[in-house]
Amino acid sequence: MRTFLRGPFTCVLSPMNEISWIWMPVVLFAALAQTVRNAAQRSLIAELGTLPATLARFLFGLPFALVYLLALYALFAGIHVMPKFSLTYFGWIAVGAAFQIAATAALLLAMKGRNFAVAVTLSKTEVLQVALFASIFLHELPTALSLLAMVLATVGVLILSLPASGSRASLAAWASRSAMYGLLCGACFAIASVGFRGAALELQESSPWLSGAWGVLWAQTFQSICLGAWVTVRNPGGLRPLFKAWRVSLLAGSMGAAASLAWFTAYAMQGAAEVRTLGMVEVVFSYLVSRRLFREPMRRSEKVGMWLMLLGLVLVCTSL
Repeated sequence: MRTFLRGPFTCVLSPMNEISWIWMPVVLFAALAQTVRNAAQRSLIAELGTLPATLARFLFGLPFALVYLLALYALFAGIHVMPKFSLTYFGWIAVGAAFQIAATAALLLAMKGRNFAVAVTLSKTEVLQVALFASIFLHELPTALSLLAMVLATVGVLILSLPASGSRASLAAWASRSAMYGLLCGACFAIASVGFRGAALELQESSPWLSGAWGVLWAQTFQSICLGAWVTVRNPGGLRPLFKAWRVSLLAGSMGAAASLAWFTAYAMQGAAEVRTLGMVEVVFSYLVSRRLFREPMRRSEKVGMWLMLLGLVLVCTSL
């Protein structure tokens, strides 16, 4: 075991097989930061469009990721050795970054259809798809209890996402092109999570904090270059509208970087399926904030969905 600090902080940078519970508060922080980032991005989407708003998350988050990485090296003695990056590592990072962008594109295509609500609902199957792809590509098989937790949490989110009975989508909507884009969106997000988890395993860095910091820096650099080039060529005015809205972009970028750093750190600590399952607590955060803001009563089906999802989250925390 490599120990980077002495005294009460020794465990902070120790290998995660000795402090397996720390990934849970890290994921909770990631979900909370992502909720704030989503709120900032909504205003950017209305002002700039979806792709420029998505680019703001990566481009304006890069400086925060770099500062965080440098701070780790500056503050903690004994971690000045550079990790050994490999082509396989960069391959996993590229896969994760590319599929994260592809997931956004699939969601955009779903938005153009009439059955967007159904598409969003089906995109919530991401957690089960993460378990499937992690089993295939990383040979990480979930336990029976973890799988039950994933199913309960997914069913709960699906119930929450369904429209009210008076406006329930027809059966045809579930076989529409929008629905297929929703499933594609969930699959792309799932593969992205597996890619980032694969990168963390390949790096074999003893400190999950360093692993997460390097992962975010490389992934967001890749995404900023690729998506930035696309927006520059295809968007009227190029990147200028993005920099004009720098205040909100900085908020979205900083919160996006904080969320990504936490996600990547959690991937270095725990399997992607368990991380994404607990990460569904973001839905609870967003839902409760929305209900509190508009003071709307919860329907019976929504209460059932919320309790099912919370039960799944508790089970995934106790099954490891």
